[in-house]
Amino acid sequence: MSQSQLTIVPVYWREAKEYIARVHRHHLPGANGRFCIGVEDESGELRGVAVLGRTKARMLPHKHVLEATRVATDGCPNACSALYGAVCRLHKPHGYRKACTYILASEPGTSLEAAGWKPVAISEGGSWSRNGQGRLRDDKHPLDVKIRWECKCSELPRIQLPGEAGK
Repeated sequence: MSQSQLTIVPVYWREAKEYIARVHRHHLPGANGRFCIGVEDESGELRGVAVLGRTKARMLPHKHVLEATRVATDGCPNACSALYGAVCRLHKPHGYRKACTYILASEPGTSLEAAGWKPVAISEGGSWSRNGQGRLRDDKHPLDVKIRWECKCSELPRIQLPGEAGK
């Protein structure tokens, strides 16, 4: 069986939201994004989407960092890597200095690594809710530890992930 020929395509926000709601393992579509891309196979079938927007981390410069806030595929081989590779190529022409994304520490990051991204930080995870500050949130996402990955143009060094030996 031969590999699918994959092509990066623009995707409307509504189409991306519907796709994520249908196939993402642990996240809802999210509230918004700056733009969306997809990956189609040779028959024109949408095999995955990425929603790109401003970073939610307070300590990162919102105006200059593009975050892949959602990436979802139907399991098509190389679709996820194709999307992350496209994000890595697209951020600079749009005026961003770097691109980042977060994955659960329990996820391997294989597609990110294949697309040239590197792990640069560990986030404790947890709730966005701040009870004492009047910002209660209904968490509908995993609260686990997350790993921040940045595309290959990042100036930050690659970190060693828990359980890795000598990378």
